[in-house]
Amino acid sequence: MIDLRSDTVTKPTEEMRKAAYQAEVGDDVYGEDPTVKKLEETAAELLGKQAALFVTSGTQGNQLAILAHCRPGNEVILEEESHIFYYESGAPSALAGVQLRTIKGENGAMNPADVLASIRGEDQHYPETGLICLENTHNRAGGAVIQPSNMKEIFMLAKENNIPVHIDGARLFNAAAALGCPVTDFSNNSDSVQICLSKGLGAPVGSLLVGSEEFIRRARKWRKRLGGGLRQAGIIAAPGLIALTKMRDRLGEDHLNAQQLAEGISNMPGLSVVNKVETNMIVADVSGLNITSDQFVEKLKSQGILAGTFGGSRVRFVTHFDINTKDIEMALSGIKQAAQK
Repeated sequence: MIDLRSDTVTKPTEEMRKAAYQAEVGDDVYGEDPTVKKLEETAAELLGKQAALFVTSGTQGNQLAILAHCRPGNEVILEEESHIFYYESGAPSALAGVQLRTIKGENGAMNPADVLASIRGEDQHYPETGLICLENTHNRAGGAVIQPSNMKEIFMLAKENNIPVHIDGARLFNAAAALGCPVTDFSNNSDSVQICLSKGLGAPVGSLLVGSEEFIRRARKWRKRLGGGLRQAGIIAAPGLIALTKMRDRLGEDHLNAQQLAEGISNMPGLSVVNKVETNMIVADVSGLNITSDQFVEKLKSQGILAGTFGGSRVRFVTHFDINTKDIEMALSGIKQAAQK
């Protein structure tokens, strides 16, 4: 099967497997795991922050950020189709006791004027605005890159109103690769950032949360409260360190493969690519075939291709480390066959 459901399906490299086996370990709750410490220090340095925290997933990193930044009763401003709002099981309300205020964005980017207008004033009837969350790349916008200029404008108005900014940067290195710029062009426009090691970077598990030393101290305590304290975690941190240091520079290959796949799909009758393919995601509309996305995904499976439904008549394809040019050619042949039946 050619698996294009997500970049989370990548298998660890041989180097990652060996690193896990050979990892120097200790009890991370006691701060004694040298491999975890090296991973955290590397992440903090790369992203231009004081400290970092190794966590099990991007969702855990995002929720720890909300818990560390906010108080119960606060309101969090974010884009209406952001991952935190759409795919994290209502965790902000369930765990942090905050409510979410969503803003309709354009291709995943919020208008700074809309963000400013959504910040609550001093009134006993209103919740306090406790946090602004950005997402880059933006998943439901088809892997769209949010420009650093947009982020900077939101960050500056947030500072003027004493509101922290968190970036859900699960695929932030994809954004940096797409623009050919340092990742700090994005991370500097925030108080905290979450990055995933287990997506385009190819590690088997894990994410990192970065920010100030005080912020990470609070997040670490929340991680412990939620049962996320890790023991000899160097075994999973070691592949993450390889992902962080050696897999960033190859992300452009995934983007080129995505563009090749998008071009091929756009030339097929009944199919259309509805997103601007900037990174490693393609969103195709199958309404021209008079079937649903669920039906088309099943037809793709019979052709040896795994893809994901994206609601209604839309299907998502994601390129990643385990997909090469030959796989793209084979996938295009299978997609064409599925579209003709």
